[in-house]
Amino acid sequence: MAPAAAAALLAAVFSVQAPSTAAAAVPDTIPLKVTNNSGRSGPVYLYDLGTQLSTGQQGWADANGTFHAWPAGATPPVDAPDASIPGPAAGQSTTIRIPKFSGRIYFSYGQKLVFKLATGGLVQPAVQNPSDPNHDILFNWSEYTLNDSGLWINSTQVDMFSAPYAVGVKRADGTTAGTGHLKPGGYNGFFTALRGQPGGWANLIQTRSDGTVLRALSPGHGLETGAVPASVMDDYVNRVWQKYATTSLTVTPFADQPNTRYYGRVSGNVMNFTDASGAVVTTFQKPDADSIFNCHKLLDAPNDQVRGPISRTLCAGFNRSTLLISPNQPDTNPADFYRDTVTNHYAREIHARMADGKAYAFAFDDVGNQESLVHDGSPQQAYLTLDPFN
Repeated sequence: MAPAAAAALLAAVFSVQAPSTAAAAVPDTIPLKVTNNSGRSGPVYLYDLGTQLSTGQQGWADANGTFHAWPAGATPPVDAPDASIPGPAAGQSTTIRIPKFSGRIYFSYGQKLVFKLATGGLVQPAVQNPSDPNHDILFNWSEYTLNDSGLWINSTQVDMFSAPYAVGVKRADGTTAGTGHLKPGGYNGFFTALRGQPGGWANLIQTRSDGTVLRALSPGHGLETGAVPASVMDDYVNRVWQKYATTSLTVTPFADQPNTRYYGRVSGNVMNFTDASGAVVTTFQKPDADSIFNCHKLLDAPNDQVRGPISRTLCAGFNRSTLLISPNQPDTNPADFYRDTVTNHYAREIHARMADGKAYAFAFDDVGNQESLVHDGSPQQAYLTLDPFN
């Protein structure tokens, strides 16, 4: 699972309390129905890759949900076994079984993906690298965790916006919940909007030599490739730093703990956070665009009860450009998001085109429940719908 999106997904998973009797009855595998509404001809290939929760082993699952551990890798990396599962033709559906995993469901159009094994395990596709063997393949993935407490499955754009799809779950009462569908025209509309956004954002788009649009990289990866300038967020960060040199930024990181508050104040290049007693609990250096878009480095978010929750709140505030709108964060009102001219325009354009407004456009897009995630404690079936490219 990608480190960025996984941080938010797994934070949700591990915040769950001890399994209830119903949740404990989650079977070892559940069906995943994959429906191909893409309208594209040619083959589709599916992959279920991840970590087996009962053993911690990395591997893949076949169409029956049987786990297979990866063999040893090497330096340089060697080819992984072919873990592909034939997917549905256009207009058809295929049902496979998925085991208790924390991992990804990949799907690719036209050709199989290339996976390698290094000494540290599976090498995931990294299409920000122009020499990655999957660079010219049209593909995408969903992240999921299935354990004794149920199923969490998302549609994610943390790394890239590419082939459109949605996810869902059938509950024990027969109802279904889903997320990830784009509005009509949303797929093409996103790329059109990105092309029209000044400041290098159009450079995030990657196309194949035949003209096929493959994806738009997230701005974090765009910084790696030089698609967007490293200074892209500097003006906003400078204004935030100026404001909170003379006033306090109040962070209430837990919605269910309104009395747990931290107070940020800038001094020089540092924002110090104090608790109610006035004691300094953590400090943040003035962040750069990389720290903001990837929610790491200067905005690292450890799995603790103080720095991590504050950092997640700051990350969301910088990406959504809400820190100058309100000194009380998180700001969970979508009407306040992305209003500044300096913002995460990639995330802005994605959210604007989602049918339900939900997306995982950056690592902690789940702050304020804006993420495209569904969960159920007693899942009867999961769904993955390959949507049309319009």
